[in-house]
Amino acid sequence: MTTAKTAPAPTIQKKVPANSNSRKHEFKMNDHVVYPTHGVGRIMKIEEQEVAGTKLELFVITFEKDKMTLRVPTLKAKAVGMRKLSSPDIVNNALNTLKGRARIKRTMWSRRAQEYEAKINSGDLVAIAEVVRDLHRASGQPEQSYSERQLYEAALARMAREVAAVEKTDEPSAVKRVEGMLLKKAA
Repeated sequence: MTTAKTAPAPTIQKKVPANSNSRKHEFKMNDHVVYPTHGVGRIMKIEEQEVAGTKLELFVITFEKDKMTLRVPTLKAKAVGMRKLSSPDIVNNALNTLKGRARIKRTMWSRRAQEYEAKINSGDLVAIAEVVRDLHRASGQPEQSYSERQLYEAALARMAREVAAVEKTDEPSAVKRVEGMLLKKAA
């Protein structure tokens, strides 16, 4: 009894062109993504560029509101904190955070301002909602300082853009929705 061994069929490797998007990414063209320090942007294309003699595949992300284009290496996207839009559950969590009581620490403003700035640039929607909640002033409360107002408006805009993108609405409607949640807290 002899068993004949058959050699496996040779595998043919197809050469993939350098400009093809055949590599698997978590993000695709036209996806809305959140870049922590800039907010919501849209991936316009995935391109390859040569930087310092090395070929790099890059996500080309546009931030329409800021009239800015950002190129992020596809291999570094996760490391820099780029993420998909929040789920509707996280958006609801963030909106519910707005109804809570403001938690203002009794530390120096400069220290609090740094903490607020870090939360805004973290890209975490619930953390941004906490900043909006903490810096919101109802009509009967004292005026905000210039720097407080700047941080509040930055956090509000960042939150509203993500809410608008998730709920497929425009930014002014999202701002009204966020401010409506803040007024429910006051009532």
